Amino acid sequence: MNKQSTSPAHPATAPRGRIRDTAGQDQRMAHAAPSRRKWIVPVIAGTGVLLLTAWVASRWMGGAQSFDASRIRIAQVTRGDLVRDLSAEGKVIASNSPTLYAIAAGTVHLSIVAGDKVTRGQALATIDSPELRSKLVQEESTLASFEAAASRAQLDAQIARANAQRALDQASVDRTAAQRDLERYQRAFDGGAVPKNDLNRAQDMMKKADIGLAAAQRDFSLQSAGASLDARNKQLQAQRQQAVVAEARRQVELLTLRAPFDGQVGQVQVPQGTQVIANGPVLSVVDLSKFEVEMKVPESFARDLGIGMPAQISANNATFPAEIAAVSPEVVNGEVTARVRFANGKQPPGLRQNQRLSVRIVMDTRKHVLMVERGPFLEQDGGNVAYVVDGSSAVRRPIHTGAASLSSVEITSGLNVGDRIVVSGTDQFNNADRVRISGN
Repeated sequence: MNKQSTSPAHPATAPRGRIRDTAGQDQRMAHAAPSRRKWIVPVIAGTGVLLLTAWVASRWMGGAQSFDASRIRIAQVTRGDLVRDLSAEGKVIASNSPTLYAIAAGTVHLSIVAGDKVTRGQALATIDSPELRSKLVQEESTLASFEAAASRAQLDAQIARANAQRALDQASVDRTAAQRDLERYQRAFDGGAVPKNDLNRAQDMMKKADIGLAAAQRDFSLQSAGASLDARNKQLQAQRQQAVVAEARRQVELLTLRAPFDGQVGQVQVPQGTQVIANGPVLSVVDLSKFEVEMKVPESFARDLGIGMPAQISANNATFPAEIAAVSPEVVNGEVTARVRFANGKQPPGLRQNQRLSVRIVMDTRKHVLMVERGPFLEQDGGNVAYVVDGSSAVRRPIHTGAASLSSVEITSGLNVGDRIVVSGTDQFNNADRVRISGN
């Protein structure tokens, strides 16, 4: 019995002449759409990275360096009145406070204590100097000797002049007698009563009398001049000794220290009964009617100060007019010393030396000017450059500044109202044209 096959017919056994289709080769792709979405996420992420990089690059392009805003100070340019004033504290000093010194070494005997009120000419202390007093006695004795010598020289001069005058008078009488004899002999000779020889003898006697008279006149002049010189020399010696005695007496008088004016005793630098050296300080006297205030002024303001410039001094909750009395020409630690005195002699009562007072000096007032807060930028580049804040960057810009006060500085060109500039911390920028400010 023949078995029938139950297996399906194989394609290879298909009847010859039939073309088969591709249905058997096609397969369904179930994940085609999800594979396309895999590329979308990386593209979006890459685009974000590029944008972030571009943003960061643009931020960094805004400045070559970055600085924290907390390390700088920014101020805004405004318009208003610029008052150039100077306010500072000063200490009260006495404009007249001399120190009295010992004229010679000796023992000090004080008549006062520190703080005592004194009047002009009052004896404050005495210095016992036996050496100086002995010197005065010696010089006075020498003066007496010179004065006696001068008096003796004057007497000798009178005697010499008297002797010379007597000789001159005698010579004058002899000439008169010779003149008479010559006239008598001349008449007798003319009458033939005497010979020629007698007349010649009378003429010779006349010449001799003339010579004697001339010699007596010269001797009188020389004797008078010599006696006057001797007397003057002795007188000059006496006058010189008088000057020596006057100086010695002045030194002895200066052993008593007296108050030069009405005031108050300041410091007493030598204890009672102690020895003091020559030219050593003993005490000081303060003139209570003339006080001044000494203050320190920044060097930049020194050239603007002048003698007589008005000022104001605040004391005891009141303001007193004053004026600048002196400005030191020397700069010490970037400051100069100025002294301010009370105007019209009006000063607050009860002032004491080294007391602290407030002083205000108004140098100038400029109306409606462009100004900005003063800062270290003014000292850099001579105040000709400022960093103007533009968003998160600061741009270097040339400017020109004018007058300056303690708190503000005038801007003459380069900035406008509302501009914000870096007034402190620009020394960190190293003169860069643009810097970035973070945290602003």
